[in-house]
Amino acid sequence: MTASTGTGREPGRARVDRWRTKAEVLGEVRRTPGLTRVELGRRLGLSSASVTETVTRLRDAGWITERRAPVQGRGRPTTCLGPCPDGPRVVAVDVRHEDWRVGLAGLDGEVTGVVGARHDREPEQVAAALREAVARVAAGHRVVAVGLAAPAPVSIEGLVSAGELAWDAVDLASVAAALGPVPLRVGNDATLAGVAEARTGAAAGAHTAVHLIVEVGLGGALLLDGYPHLGARGAAGEYGHLPFGDPARRCVCGATGCWGSDVDGRALARRLGDDPPADPRSYGDAVLARAAGGEARAVEAVRGVAACLARGIAGVVHVHDPDVVVLGGLARGLRASPGFDEAYTGALMAFRRDRPVPVLDARHGDDGALLGAAALALDHATSPEGLAEICD
Repeated sequence: MTASTGTGREPGRARVDRWRTKAEVLGEVRRTPGLTRVELGRRLGLSSASVTETVTRLRDAGWITERRAPVQGRGRPTTCLGPCPDGPRVVAVDVRHEDWRVGLAGLDGEVTGVVGARHDREPEQVAAALREAVARVAAGHRVVAVGLAAPAPVSIEGLVSAGELAWDAVDLASVAAALGPVPLRVGNDATLAGVAEARTGAAAGAHTAVHLIVEVGLGGALLLDGYPHLGARGAAGEYGHLPFGDPARRCVCGATGCWGSDVDGRALARRLGDDPPADPRSYGDAVLARAAGGEARAVEAVRGVAACLARGIAGVVHVHDPDVVVLGGLARGLRASPGFDEAYTGALMAFRRDRPVPVLDARHGDDGALLGAAALALDHATSPEGLAEICD
């Protein structure tokens, strides 16, 4: 998720260490806007003098602002800390199978000014359109990082391969080129949607959460206290390539029996005897609507695919023992199918059935990956290393 294509020299240890306390303060302000200086010092174990020095430095750098807190009884008035409305910005980019979106976010992580368009999947043309959109969205703002969600495995070296898009080891570094030496952070779209759900969505507050999303295939992430487990090479979370599907079917990834190809719109098309759809997500939504309207063949197709999804989720629960499982994309409609709950609980180990791990709908919907891309960029920009690059 944190593959970097940024430029510039690596800050020295001493230079970075000067920003560690500032980074911790920004982290608290991001999590809990409206904190008072007193509460901030209590949470981080900082003296009043240290809080004053740190807040002043971050305020002068344009990151945070202060406003008078509501008066509560006697005592000296205090102030509340929050994101500066005119502070540094990050650009969030979400490249999807049929289209892309680009927006701007401040320290609060809310993405605004979103622009987007459909694409024809030609990598050079998509990259050119993204460069133009990033430059347009960033105009007039102090942009300190770019976060990009990609529908492909992402390792620590960068984008591995976008098999569903027929892209081969696409280099996305040029997307941020128009902004100068601004770091670009690339993450898998399902992973970043999971980050958004774990921080401000349906899994907020959970220590251990699993996020799964069905678009073209299935992706996901294991979230620990709001951060994804990335694995040894940064490419963890490829749940769609677990061998839970038909072992006779070869996936575009090169493996056989991948779970994702048995739970998306292509799986529904096979059950209905239709040709593979050009846009599996739109096709799947249409089949779900037909099933909701009572069409018998659609009901049966949805029931079968939903059961396959439910049984796989039970397997993931056995492996990770999460507090919650959150579903996005087509998976939300499949969860509502009759038979999903029965298939899920039936595949659980006996000791889990009295209190099964809850399976919830994603709260951020189609905005999850875009919000996660903003969070990824902000995580870097507000880290000690990022602050040293930006502010020194």
